[in-house]
Amino acid sequence: MNSLDFSILVQAWPYLWSGLLFSLALTVAAFVVGMLLGTCFALVQHFELPVVSQIVRSYIALIRSIPLILVLFWFFFLVPIVLGHLYGNGRPIPIGATWTAFITFGLFEAAYYSEIIRVGLRAVNKGQFEACQALALSTFDTYRCVILPQVIRVASPIILSQTIILFQDTSLVYVLSLTDLLGAASKLAQLNGRLVEMYLVVAMVYLAISSAASQCVASLRRRYALGGAHR
Repeated sequence: MNSLDFSILVQAWPYLWSGLLFSLALTVAAFVVGMLLGTCFALVQHFELPVVSQIVRSYIALIRSIPLILVLFWFFFLVPIVLGHLYGNGRPIPIGATWTAFITFGLFEAAYYSEIIRVGLRAVNKGQFEACQALALSTFDTYRCVILPQVIRVASPIILSQTIILFQDTSLVYVLSLTDLLGAASKLAQLNGRLVEMYLVVAMVYLAISSAASQCVASLRRRYALGGAHR
């Protein structure tokens, strides 16, 4: 421990900060895309639309059965080949590592957020739907103004827990040679030989952010548990 030198972090921090910003940007983008697509997928299953619901269920089952790192490889290597055959002369059309990461994470998280929203929809009291019918609300307004806000509110602790996992999973983009927080620390460690210091700092950053988010999850759970008790 006496040989540790954390003074190197003063020079390394700007590069680590840029990696952290990339990790956060990827997390936010994947969360937004995942929630939007996941909500659509959940509604398709909720309404049990013919054919489409079966396709959505198959997609979700497939994604939830495959490691994210494998999906990244698939998208990065296979999709350019498919696009080349569809729109080009057979030559692969490169997508790029950054687009691969953002698209893959969004599509991957959609499957998980979809299941959270779907379970929340099933938990809504039937009286809510009857009240909306009594008020002559359209199906669109019923779900937009009444049902979905309740589902997201109650499911917010689980949604936030999944988002914490999403933030931690962003470290997998190292397989695409992208510079996220862990990737930045790894590259610096190879240059200056300070592997222990770099990885300790990265671990502390992940711990701080994940712990703060976990406290929010616990707070939301207590809040809604108390709200349910009062009702």
